[in-house]
Amino acid sequence: MTLFEFNTKSNISNWRIVDDVVMGGCSNGGFKISNCGNGLFYGTVSLENNGGFSMVQNHFEEKKVKGFSKISLKIKGDGKPYQFRIKANTTTKHSYIASFQTSGDWETIEIPFKTMYPAYRGKILDIPNFDEQHIVMMAFLIGNKKAENFSLEIDSIVLK
Repeated sequence: MTLFEFNTKSNISNWRIVDDVVMGGCSNGGFKISNCGNGLFYGTVSLENNGGFSMVQNHFEEKKVKGFSKISLKIKGDGKPYQFRIKANTTTKHSYIASFQTSGDWETIEIPFKTMYPAYRGKILDIPNFDEQHIVMMAFLIGNKKAENFSLEIDSIVLK
């Protein structure tokens, strides 16, 4: 099941940037549709004022994930590591996270749900990895403890 597939006519109004400015930082991320019709998460991560991350997230109506075992991302990164995050419901503060390394080429990253660990504000929680029935949010985050420009193209996000 496709969660999101980008093209030149994609409505990206539910995709929102959350930068470290929420805690005083100076990072600056953006999100748009590229000329080729892909989602493009881009910007600059700054370490000033204890900053260091940029995230693009999409909140949506509850999607059932029972019967699926992984998420497949068709992406083209810039050779940097990123995180993919999901939330199981709107009432919990924590997300489930998987880190992945990009190669600079188009690639498919498959993330088994059972490997997605729970964390809140950078702290790993002592609760089980993802084993939920639904998701209500997905996000991409960069926060590599270094000041850097970044660019991540996203073609599709699919449940498998």
